[in-house]
Amino acid sequence: QVQLVESGGGLVQPGGSLRLSCAASENINIFTAMGWSRQVPGKQREKVATITRGGSTNYAGSVKDRFSVSNDNAKNMVYLQMNNLKPEDTALYYCSGLINTTIYWGQGTQVTVSS
Repeated sequence: QVQLVESGGGLVQPGGSLRLSCAASENINIFTAMGWSRQVPGKQREKVATITRGGSTNYAGSVKDRFSVSNDNAKNMVYLQMNNLKPEDTALYYCSGLINTTIYWGQGTQVTVSS
């Protein structure tokens, strides 16, 4: 059973930075793509950033130029570096991985941006 475990969330002031980590139970090369999404209570989950097996990345417009997704194949890890955080970035952040047509999700890590 594929498992994804997020870490690195927390409370940060506006303008600050956080790095989220996602540990996969399998070699991440089995995923066609991996990524990060976020969700605020009462709203739909929003895709934030994706990285393909080949290393191509894509970002939501609201985070482009502030967030950066990367991976480490040797450690089976995916990261989300978040800079210049804003209060509207507050959400539960989920790591995901796509294998064929199945999307696997982690349990999420909370990010709160507040002064």
